[in-house]
Amino acid sequence: MKIEPSDLAIFLDIATEAALAGGAVLQAYWGKLASVQEKGRAGDLVTEADQLAEQAILQVLQRHLPNHQILAEESGASGNFDSPYLWAIDPLDGTTNYAHQYPFSASSVGLLHHGIPVVGVVFDPFHNELFRAAKGLGATRNRTPIQVSPTKELAKSLLVTGFAYDRRETPDNNYAEFCQLTHLTQGVRRGGAASVDLAYVACGRLDGFWERGLSPWDMAAGVVLVEEAGGQVTAYDQSPFLLNSGRILATNGQIHDQLSQTLLKISPLPMQF
Repeated sequence: MKIEPSDLAIFLDIATEAALAGGAVLQAYWGKLASVQEKGRAGDLVTEADQLAEQAILQVLQRHLPNHQILAEESGASGNFDSPYLWAIDPLDGTTNYAHQYPFSASSVGLLHHGIPVVGVVFDPFHNELFRAAKGLGATRNRTPIQVSPTKELAKSLLVTGFAYDRRETPDNNYAEFCQLTHLTQGVRRGGAASVDLAYVACGRLDGFWERGLSPWDMAAGVVLVEEAGGQVTAYDQSPFLLNSGRILATNGQIHDQLSQTLLKISPLPMQF
């Protein structure tokens, strides 16, 4: 069943309210954390800001849409599991950055319909940037339309990636890709917040993004931003993107094939540590 544009607009406004509520918590706790803990994997941190921001987001969604499903990073799955709508929430994307007072984090709120991302909002409270998009309704930054970059050559591109928490245990860890693509492009950045990386691809600051080891809440909102800004999102090999795969290739579309072909040719570095 197709979603009407009017319904998407309503969902987009609700997602915006939720992301702003989460961002307000992040602002309030900036530099004031009482505790920083690991969630079981080395480097996978959680703070009271994550938990309270999630509570603020959930309150907004549950007030407006009590019959929808929710998948949140800290509290897991809840709501009506028979609903075709699923909200994927990362209340604090970039917790490690946040814990170290490195201002590159965001609240990310995405909506899936039958598993397909259709609404995405990413709010960066440290730079006061609100990225919004809904399927067929375009993408904006602070209510102004955005589009991906026009860069056509991989050699002239600026890319971004990230490294998963299991990077110490697996050779499938992006290190080889990072090194090789640093040589082949104008640079590769590591932001530390996938939702913001995707938002930056959407608004043309970056030309492409790839990463593995991600969760649905890391990508759901950003996928909509990139696609609605005119970009392309697939698996590494350009097959259809699967949110549960943990892998994503997102570009301006112009360098998509070049980046995909390059990634497929790179062999992992041997683990020597």
